[in-house]
Amino acid sequence: MTQQGVSMLGSQRVVLVHDWLTGMRGGEKCLEPLCRRWPDAALFTLFHVPGSVSAIIERRPITASFLNNWPGISRYYRYLLPLMPLAVRSLRLPRVDLVVSLSHCVAKAVQTPSGIPHVCYCFTPMRYVWQMKEAYFQSQPMWKRIPAEPLLAWLRWWDCETARNVTHFVAISQTVRNRIAKCYGRESVVIYPPVDTDFYCPARVKRDDYYLVVSALVPYKRIDLAIQTCNRLRKHLLVIGQGPESSRLRALAGPTVHFAGWQSDEVVRDHFRKCRALLFPGEEDFGIVPVEALACGTPVIAYGAGGATETVIPPGSVGEPTGLFFEQQNPDVLANAIVAFEQRNSDFSPTACRRQALRFSRQRYEAELFSYLDAVAGFAQESARQRAAA
Repeated sequence: MTQQGVSMLGSQRVVLVHDWLTGMRGGEKCLEPLCRRWPDAALFTLFHVPGSVSAIIERRPITASFLNNWPGISRYYRYLLPLMPLAVRSLRLPRVDLVVSLSHCVAKAVQTPSGIPHVCYCFTPMRYVWQMKEAYFQSQPMWKRIPAEPLLAWLRWWDCETARNVTHFVAISQTVRNRIAKCYGRESVVIYPPVDTDFYCPARVKRDDYYLVVSALVPYKRIDLAIQTCNRLRKHLLVIGQGPESSRLRALAGPTVHFAGWQSDEVVRDHFRKCRALLFPGEEDFGIVPVEALACGTPVIAYGAGGATETVIPPGSVGEPTGLFFEQQNPDVLANAIVAFEQRNSDFSPTACRRQALRFSRQRYEAELFSYLDAVAGFAQESARQRAAA
């Protein structure tokens, strides 16, 4: 470290920016390899719950915004969206050679030193103000939704304006690449997120007669759809996860639906290996969970939109099938997909599922992302040298 908060690797000085650190979800799994490569790099974030992420992330200098001083913020941060633009702009980064932000909310808007390349690994433009605002706010009463619209309009404008802070966009999927082009008018390259295919792997265990959901229990994940369908078909369903929708979903569940709350990775892997198939009823930007299931040799029944269309191979496509899509988010259509899956269950080979998952391995992610970041930083440094020599 030549100065606090700056990592040195060869001639590269790097800082990292992440929306918030409250748990090890998909975004944090993307951040972790960057922290491993630059072990001294400072990490800037809106707020941080100590001990909530892996030791690899925790052991570096972490600088949080003023929101971090608010007691118990991890319990209510979703309601602070109007303050997040101010909070991220309050962060002050040191002068470096490269800024890497990992953003699904406001991290990309961090103010970077003039002339410094800023690569944003974009999980998606803000869902709540763009393509999924109805899914996020439909459960709210009308008297709350109407006043929210001017704020959402301003956030869309702000999100577009701050995209100018980013010199290079990297999208986590073709789905997100299209959103970046539509929302920001910017080009991007696609580098798929990492899946730990070493940990998530098949085992010689007997399959049981139940379906599985692994998800945060929030509205846009559409866990209600999986529950309603399994109620109707009287199929056993295990739901692993928790969230603000927990009470409503438990009230909706019939006798064949069971809830396990959050479970360890080892327990989740065990259920991936034993369930009949994973149900994935929501539209995701990429969706690491379906690939983790595939890595364990388990087929996926997914809504045919978003990132799942890039990771699951349906019958009739190029390559061996690894799952089925349903085209509308209603119980009748999902029920038909489950019935079709059971009728052709032998078509879905565990070997084919595993082979497809290996296309999204952690090793592939690191090789592609680090090669890209090295090229960006190297080009910027060479350009700076040429300007200095001119």
